[in-house]
Amino acid sequence: MRTLIRDVTVFDGERTTAHVTVELTNGLITSVRPEPEPRGATGPTVDTPGNAPAGAPGEHRIDEEVDGRGKTLVPGLIDAHTHVFDGSLGQALRYGVTTELDMFCLPQVLPGQRRLAAERDDVADLRSAGTLATVPGGHPTQLLPDLPGTPEGPVVIDVIDDPARAPEFVRARQAEGADYLKIVIDDGSVHGTDLPTMTPELATALTSAAHAVGLRVIAHAITAAEVATALDAGVDGLAHVWTDLAPGDPAARRLAERVRSAGVFTVTTLAYFEAITERETRAPLCAHPGGSRNAAGAVRALREAGAPLLAGTDATPYTPGHGSGMHRELRLLHQAGLSPRAALAAATSLPARHFALTDRGRIAPGLRADLLLVEGDPTRDVSAIAALTDVWRRGVRHRHPAR
Repeated sequence: MRTLIRDVTVFDGERTTAHVTVELTNGLITSVRPEPEPRGATGPTVDTPGNAPAGAPGEHRIDEEVDGRGKTLVPGLIDAHTHVFDGSLGQALRYGVTTELDMFCLPQVLPGQRRLAAERDDVADLRSAGTLATVPGGHPTQLLPDLPGTPEGPVVIDVIDDPARAPEFVRARQAEGADYLKIVIDDGSVHGTDLPTMTPELATALTSAAHAVGLRVIAHAITAAEVATALDAGVDGLAHVWTDLAPGDPAARRLAERVRSAGVFTVTTLAYFEAITERETRAPLCAHPGGSRNAAGAVRALREAGAPLLAGTDATPYTPGHGSGMHRELRLLHQAGLSPRAALAAATSLPARHFALTDRGRIAPGLRADLLLVEGDPTRDVSAIAALTDVWRRGVRHRHPAR
């Protein structure tokens, strides 16, 4: 299957180029030409001795052409923090999210979702932490009874409280096929509860055990003290921003500079904090600990420090929604001070780089044809990302997926 997207503006994950023709062949991007072909060359080619390059008959025929005039081609969006349940991956793709980085999937659900992502192109691709690492009674075990039911019965997950068990715990996650390890450092105080939490010793032991087998470690930590514990443990990324420091607090600036110095990335999840703030207080800009205003302030501090920011939503079966939550996340990132182009990079090239997804996140020859086409220019107005006309996943086209 050979597709040409003609005369389109391309945001390649880092920079924007106008009047480009992009060629897709058998699921890959095979050419990105910085000028359109002559308009007389449009339409399917005919393989004759006068115009057919060497190769098998029909090998160079154009199967489909897409007129990109007035539109922008963007790498498929990568949501760097989700929780996948039945239906999640299909919903994500409809909004241009072609890869979800799951941060805890129920053990009863994960195998089926992996098969779905591997076998079908009408759903988003999937990477997962599998079962996260938390202590007995720790977050999110208090939420498990309310999660969508599974035919296997009540949800039970592996927990850990002994640093000596860290290698065993990590081996069990490897057996699940985990792509990285997520650890939970959360005493519940931000949301008015009191939960058992991971000790610094356990966090360090788990991080060391994961690194020993080549797994990245992402920490759920939502206070400044919890983030400091995660950094002391040597984690690679933070699954959220902290939310207990007010915007402009000098402590937030110092913490952001420490995150940058450590080379640690942060997944923003502003859409999640907005959702819980509205639910808990009915005041979207409330500055209480855990509120969206504090979260946006943390994003600003991290941006000013030059720390890597990855767009993620913490999408669930409830809110934020899979796919639609990413559109909201991009708008919130812009409101928090990121340029539209920087916000798009946070949802494309940056998560691909930090999670070693070397085959996606950019528009370049040899990479997967995971793409979305939108009316207008989201590098100037990031809300234009909602004006989707087409999504390609592994080169398979889905038209008007979110309309």
